[in-house]
Amino acid sequence: MKKIFLVIPIIFLSVQVVQAQQGTKERIKVYSHAIEGNLIGDPAERDVSVYLPPSYQEDTSRRFPVLYMLHGFTDSDSQWFGWEDHWINLYDVMNQSLAEELSREMIVVMPNAYNRFKGSMYASSPTIGDWETFVTKELVEYVDANYRTLPDVKSRGLAGHSMGGYGTIRLGMKNPDVFSSIYMMSPCCMEGGVTDNKEFMDTMESFTTINQLEDASFFELATLATSAAFAPNPNNPPYYLDLPFDDGEIRQDIAYKIAANRTLYTVEQYIPNLRKLEAIAMDAGLQDQGIHASTKKLHELLDMYQISHEYESYEGDHINRIAERIRTKVLPFFSEHLVFE
Repeated sequence: MKKIFLVIPIIFLSVQVVQAQQGTKERIKVYSHAIEGNLIGDPAERDVSVYLPPSYQEDTSRRFPVLYMLHGFTDSDSQWFGWEDHWINLYDVMNQSLAEELSREMIVVMPNAYNRFKGSMYASSPTIGDWETFVTKELVEYVDANYRTLPDVKSRGLAGHSMGGYGTIRLGMKNPDVFSSIYMMSPCCMEGGVTDNKEFMDTMESFTTINQLEDASFFELATLATSAAFAPNPNNPPYYLDLPFDDGEIRQDIAYKIAANRTLYTVEQYIPNLRKLEAIAMDAGLQDQGIHASTKKLHELLDMYQISHEYESYEGDHINRIAERIRTKVLPFFSEHLVFE
C-alpha cells in the first residue's frame, strides 16, 4: 500500500508586541553630617531610593531634571519604591505615567525619613538632627554629583504626601533657590493646637523607656515625633524632648513652640519666597477630614496674596487615590513646570 504524506505548511505569524520601556530603581546610602550626632541616636547614613527613567541608561550624554519626593509619617522610601509591599508603589506609578505619555522622563529621589519616632517631620532639631539641611543641601549636592542631573533650581521640584506634604511647603517656602516648583498632597500638620484630653495626657506622660515606642499608637507616636522636632530638650532622656503637657496640664511654652511650626501660622513670613517659585500646587481628598480643611485654608491664603497656584479637592480619603493622582496630576505638573534641557 502506498503511503501518502501530506505536507501542511505552517505559517508563523510575526506579531510585534510593543511594551513600554521601564525605568530602573536603586537604593543607595547617603551620609549626612547634618543628621550626625542627633540625640536619639538615629543613623546619619540614610537610605535613599532613586528612580532613573528609561533613557538614562540608553543615552549617556543626556541629563534630567530631578523630582524630590517626601513620604509620610510611619512610611519609608522602601515602602514607597516597592522594595516591600505597601499601599503604593511609586516605581510602578512612574513607569505607568510614562507609558501613558502623561509625563516626561525625570529622576525621582526619595530619602528615608523614618526615624525612632517613625517620622522626622523634615524639621531641624538636636534631638532628631537637621533634616532641613540634609534634604535641601546635602542630598541635592550628592544627587547632582553622582547622577546626570540638570543641576539648576529650574530643573528641581519637590513634592510629598501627608507629613511629606508638610515637609514640601516647609522646605519649599524656605528654599526657593533650591526648588522651583512644589506640589503638596494631603499635607498634614498645618494647623491645630494641643489636646487637653486628660486620659491621653496621662498615657503620654507614662512613656519613660525607649521600648515603649514599639507598642505606641499612631497618635502617641505623632505627639512624640512633633515634640522631638519642635521642642527638643537635651536634658530630658530617653526621648530628649518636652511634651506639651505636664501633670495633666497643658504647657503653654511648649504648645507655642509647636504652633510656631504650623504652616498656616507661619506661611505669611515667607510670602516673598513663595512669589519666587515657578509653580505651586496642592490637593486633598474631601473625605480627608481636617487635612482637607487646612489645605483649603492655605489655598485661600495664597489667593488673598494673589500668589498663583493650583488647588483641587477631590472625592477621596487620605490614601485611596494618591497613586492615581501622582500618575495623572503630580508628574504631569512637574513635566510642565520643570526645565528639561
